[in-house]
Amino acid sequence: MTDPATEIVFHNYPQSPVAEKVRVAFGIKNLTWRDVEIPRIPPKPMLTALTGGYRRTPVMQIGADIYCDSQCIIRELERRQPTPSFMPTSEAGLMWCLSRYTDGDMFSLAVKLVLGSAGDNLPADFAEDRGRLYLGEDWAEGLKRANAQLPHLVAQMRAPLSWINAQLSDGRAFLLGSDPAAIDAQMYHTIWFIRGRWSGGPAMLSEFPDLVRWEDNVRAIGHGTSSAMDGAEAIARAKMLEPVSDVGVAPHDPQDLQVGTAVTVTPDLDGGEQPVEGKVRYANADTISIERSSDDVGTVCVHFPRAGYRVTVS
Repeated sequence: MTDPATEIVFHNYPQSPVAEKVRVAFGIKNLTWRDVEIPRIPPKPMLTALTGGYRRTPVMQIGADIYCDSQCIIRELERRQPTPSFMPTSEAGLMWCLSRYTDGDMFSLAVKLVLGSAGDNLPADFAEDRGRLYLGEDWAEGLKRANAQLPHLVAQMRAPLSWINAQLSDGRAFLLGSDPAAIDAQMYHTIWFIRGRWSGGPAMLSEFPDLVRWEDNVRAIGHGTSSAMDGAEAIARAKMLEPVSDVGVAPHDPQDLQVGTAVTVTPDLDGGEQPVEGKVRYANADTISIERSSDDVGTVCVHFPRAGYRVTVS
């Protein structure tokens, strides 16, 4: 019988590339998890009830601890199940630095390529939502610019693809050697997105045979073992449990955060998103965790990465 306090509940939808990154991470560790499918665009009432307003995909829930952003999710999975490791070599710090590129500029480039190539074929509500999220308040003009600059965007994407291909040219199965690592999942999700969502993706990727071989190896890892869960059940689970994550603030916090400090947390970009309000439960260089209570979910702790997120003292 699975313990509801430790079972992984994953809030995602099948078409999400960032969720695919985490699904591959589940596969690397051969984990068993519960699959809660959420809407592709807001409103996402059950998800935002748990997070306090955060609407991005994916979110991982373990009991009454809610983990936002794949950075936070991968780090927590490694802490809970250290073997097989997401960091099979001694370069863990460099892998996290590289992930800021794969999750940042490289993925943003892929978004512009995919959305820009779609032109007027995108559903209006989806175009507005994703355009605002990734391209800012002037998203409509941003989509037009992306469409007009497609050859440039393709040229910019071919460069990192050639770098990956060169890394794999000695015949290694994965980016760091014989064992898959977090960086394989972090790089793969952009490739998966390009191949599946841009009509020119398969042809461009075929230029890089070692990359395609690696892509097949990552795909073969699978996603672990999942079973469906209803969103209402996930909320009920959070309500019947209490957060169990650490409490404290590491020394030298640049914002002088303390346990109990009232803060808001939001992605550090202009995506038009709702800040999440709560009180600091834990903070260090990697993570900011805030506790919040509401009638519908009880008391939960919502965890965010520090990198890429803005913490504002209320």
